Amino acid sequence: MLQTITEHGWRSYSSKPAQNLHVGKPGAGFSFELTDEQKEFQATARKFAVEEIIPVAAQYDKTGEYPVPLIKRAWELGLMNSHIPESCGGLGLGSFEACLITEELAYGCTGVQTAIEANSLGQMPVIIAGNEHQQKKYLGRMTEEPMMCAYCVTEPGAGSDVAGIKTKAEKKGDEYVINGQKMWITNGGKANWYFLLARTNSDPKAPASKAFTGFIVEADSPGIQVGRKEMNMGQRCSDTRGIVFEDVRVPKENVLIAEGAGFKIAMGAFDKTRPPVAAGAVGLAKRALDEATRYALERKTFGKPIVEHQAVSFLLAEMAMKVELARMAYQRAAWEVDAGRRNTYYASIAKAFAGDIANQVAADAVQIFGGNGFNTEYPVEKLMRDAKIYQVSTPGHAPFQLFVHLITGRSQETESPGFAVSTTEQERVTNTVLTKHSTGPATRKTINPILAGTMTCKCVVSTEV
Repeated sequence: MLQTITEHGWRSYSSKPAQNLHVGKPGAGFSFELTDEQKEFQATARKFAVEEIIPVAAQYDKTGEYPVPLIKRAWELGLMNSHIPESCGGLGLGSFEACLITEELAYGCTGVQTAIEANSLGQMPVIIAGNEHQQKKYLGRMTEEPMMCAYCVTEPGAGSDVAGIKTKAEKKGDEYVINGQKMWITNGGKANWYFLLARTNSDPKAPASKAFTGFIVEADSPGIQVGRKEMNMGQRCSDTRGIVFEDVRVPKENVLIAEGAGFKIAMGAFDKTRPPVAAGAVGLAKRALDEATRYALERKTFGKPIVEHQAVSFLLAEMAMKVELARMAYQRAAWEVDAGRRNTYYASIAKAFAGDIANQVAADAVQIFGGNGFNTEYPVEKLMRDAKIYQVSTPGHAPFQLFVHLITGRSQETESPGFAVSTTEQERVTNTVLTKHSTGPATRKTINPILAGTMTCKCVVSTEV
């Protein structure tokens, strides 16, 4: 059985698929079958990953070079910018389809996948909050040629503590003058434009719901200083940098919605883009599982393949179970988005669970490889390094555990998971998250309430990769 699974894939070892019914019609029924279009995107991404990404992934990891040829090819195949609406020249795919693509790309290399998927995070504020002119100008250009954008929210002292952002935007006439510093910005040195979150309310006691504004900023604007490429533990071909904004002038036409709406826009973007983060983690875990299974069938000890040793076979079985469950988690979170419902609860579960699974399965793969797993000539040590980011970003794992715990405790009060939290309780919850699970030494231990009156759990903490 394991030989068959290795040759054809774990998911192919199943009964004949059911007739393609109800897919894409929320409320019409329950089906795990993909549509023909979804299968086509999945197959295209899988072929691209296996034939074009995997053969060069190790070299990109070694050099840290940005994978320009792969990005151009992904763009040509329609595997980039899948969220861009048809009115702007895009495919207008849903979150579910985007996740299917993301999982396959991540199977090849999560560094390459992150570079590609970061575009969706940068675009999402414009997709959900941009007016027609903004969308056609900034989203439209990305369908005309391979082009990158970036999401500029995280700062050196404000990761999960978004309310602690120090970057300021001061209105002067028909322009805003921006000063501040951003950090850990994916595609920061390659972007054509940025989504930027900055404080526009000078009152330090102003709630986040009114204090911040979202801007679209051209990357070649005078006053922007792009820092050096960070050499990270994993996903090394992804471009991650700090960016300094010094007296950068942005026209008022580049404000999203209105002054003070930035925080809600940023949080809304995260709800829609966290399922693909989980999908990326699943893709990595699936690759680790396949590599470990293949190695276990080939490697022999005591006169037989190590897969015939019960300890190894049981470990592979556990790895397979984890991958399947993590996949179901991200697919539910993505399906909720496409059904038009708030997915904070399911996105939190998917991101936290899939991030843990990626790390566990990658570590187990290294264990199965034994001493070879510790060597760079074999693929699993890279997978183990690449996996760690899924536990420490967007935001870290622990805040999500807390959110899920709180939502679960209150979900019986509503028709679906999700609830309103009073200002007092929100302040207590956020303080607990930030003091116990700070993403950086400068994270504050006390913050102002996130929103006045009541707020939803999706407006708590966040940071980008």
